[in-house]
Amino acid sequence: MSILVSGADLPQNSKPSVVRRTANFPPSVWGDRFINYTSDDEETHARRVREVEELIKEVRRELLASACQPSQQLNLIDALQRLGVAYHLDREIQEALEHMHAGYYDNKADGSGDDDNDLYNVALRFRLLRQQGLPVSCDVFNKFKDEKDNFKESLSTNIPGILALYEATHLRVHGEDILDEALAFTTTQLKSAASHLSNPLAAQVNHALKQPLHKGIPRLEARHFISVYQDDTSHKKAFLKLAILDFNLVQSLHKQELAEITRWWKDLDFATKLPFARDRVVECFLWIVAVDFEPRHSPERKILTKIIAMASIIDDIYDAYGTLEELEIFTETIERWEISTIDQLPQYMQICYGALLDIFEEIEQELAKQGRPYLVIYAKKAMKILVRAYFNEAKSFNMKQIPTMEEYMEVAIPSSGYPMLIAVSFVFMGEIVTKEAFEWIFSNPKVITASAVIARLMDDSGSHKFEQERGHAASAVECYMNQYGVSETQLAYEELNRQVSNAWKDINEEFTRTNAMPMPLLMCVLNLSRAIDVIYKNGDGYTRVGKEMRENVAAVLIHPVPTIL
Repeated sequence: MSILVSGADLPQNSKPSVVRRTANFPPSVWGDRFINYTSDDEETHARRVREVEELIKEVRRELLASACQPSQQLNLIDALQRLGVAYHLDREIQEALEHMHAGYYDNKADGSGDDDNDLYNVALRFRLLRQQGLPVSCDVFNKFKDEKDNFKESLSTNIPGILALYEATHLRVHGEDILDEALAFTTTQLKSAASHLSNPLAAQVNHALKQPLHKGIPRLEARHFISVYQDDTSHKKAFLKLAILDFNLVQSLHKQELAEITRWWKDLDFATKLPFARDRVVECFLWIVAVDFEPRHSPERKILTKIIAMASIIDDIYDAYGTLEELEIFTETIERWEISTIDQLPQYMQICYGALLDIFEEIEQELAKQGRPYLVIYAKKAMKILVRAYFNEAKSFNMKQIPTMEEYMEVAIPSSGYPMLIAVSFVFMGEIVTKEAFEWIFSNPKVITASAVIARLMDDSGSHKFEQERGHAASAVECYMNQYGVSETQLAYEELNRQVSNAWKDINEEFTRTNAMPMPLLMCVLNLSRAIDVIYKNGDGYTRVGKEMRENVAAVLIHPVPTIL
């Protein structure tokens, strides 16, 4: 597919017309739905904030009162995290888990924990401690294996325990064979039992098989668990009420942010001026909400949405529209980062470049409010690395090359966009982000590489068929098949899935290191990985927005949780 572009759209030294590839991306499914949002009046909003504050106090009292009952406290912490309100009690939860870790693990030389034989408690404790970055050995699960080194058959009737173990396995690291075995065992058991269960356990099992908690987008997981928790007759009323009020209050803020972003996007009018590119600003906002939903980070969330939306436009310029000559000029222009060079670009690139400069000016202004305007240099550096990677991919396509997997991944990791997004996210994270932290980012550490591997390989698998039909650079699928003489696409998918699984282990491993980066920085990397898992699990849900993506947007950004009496 191609179109002719008039000479007015081209550099002066170009031919009068150019035949271009176009992707014919589907238009936005949202139209102007989010452009206007009327928030609550100030009095109503203030009343709801006061209600939330009072409920937080009540929930805090319940959490602290459970300290002498470890099993109960585990369940309360798990509920708070799943309900999406744990961010109000970060310090209390951290202290409780550290105390629990000291009590159960510090007194064991082998790290095997206590003598608790309840699978549910052991698995839940393992998951909560490990996701908090506290060291815990997978040897705690040895007691649940028989003399043949298989998991005991008697466990199969303990569905809550099996489910807890299943969720725990997703935090495994390299070399933890027992957790690899546990994943296979629990998956089989849960699939077998799912049709015989009643709610709310049935809903939990079916959802977990579709979307493991550790790989889920926090807001989506909270939205799902609120309904599950409500159906649990043993739920804590204050916990449930807080979760509903807080979710709706945060959603109201997100709607305001999205309305502002949508108006900015409409003013740019990329849908008309750059019709070859994907119009996905709503999906971009959901992506960034997945990274950090907390109200206090509203300014950063809006800027990061603009960044990822612009990166998407630039990606489409390199991938689906620009000529190699134009792309070379565009790359050099961005690398120089000077407004004076804009006239060297064709008109459509000038539109994009001007918008990009404006966004980075906005970043610098926001950082100036924090007293750290100089950090914008790191954000610019990350963007320059990204566009150079885009250009290298475009050159490869024009040369009709199919590189080896190693050659491909060397370019595909930076072109995934994730190293850039992580770097730009870091500039807004305050004093915990030091010069050393940025040096760490640009040294290609394993955890950031792993996140980029997940992004690239899941994207390649999910979009493979569509992109090859339209004429696209060789993806990981073609590279693997060509290098290893594989004739069946499914075999390539299976290998890429294996590499994605290993990348998740790399990420989990970083959380277990005693000298790891601060937890907020690691959570940014983890949440970006979660976003890609959800969006690309069943295909390219970003480019070709289907039922699942529309439902996810609706759950987080349209429909409030029904209030309870």
